[in-house]
Amino acid sequence: MLFKETLYILDTNTLSQLFRFYYRDNFPSLWTKFNQLVMNGRILSTREVMRELGDGRQAELAYRWAAENEHLFPDPGTEDVLFVSRIFGVRHFQQNLQSKKGKPRRRGADPFVIAQAKRTVGTVVTEEAKPPNGTRIPNICEHFDIPCINLQQLMDREGWVF
Repeated sequence: MLFKETLYILDTNTLSQLFRFYYRDNFPSLWTKFNQLVMNGRILSTREVMRELGDGRQAELAYRWAAENEHLFPDPGTEDVLFVSRIFGVRHFQQNLQSKKGKPRRRGADPFVIAQAKRTVGTVVTEEAKPPNGTRIPNICEHFDIPCINLQQLMDREGWVF
């Protein structure tokens, strides 16, 4: 079954993986199909993802692409910020604000990706796993009944066969 009307909200790690492992010269049909989703307005993210890409820890090609497609990375609006507050109103998810060393994270795109999906009735696309009783994106999405898939599942949903 194809999900032709789905709006996909991309997490930082999905964009990084896409650019790191699927080279344009080696996977031209994938990029044609991905670009079609972009042109059809079915790919979106958030400003915080662009910031994470620009931190230098992620794929440089992904950041350059993001900078060229800045319109896909809008600033969070009031509704997004209010939903982020709802996420962190759940005590268990407050861990998502902390780094692995217990220090506050400088930037965190995760809650804004989720909020963007909630507001736009989109599907989050992330490469994060869903640990039992975890605080990762898939756990939070499940709690708030927001669809969450990974890049391979996006390709499957769209019927991309290579």
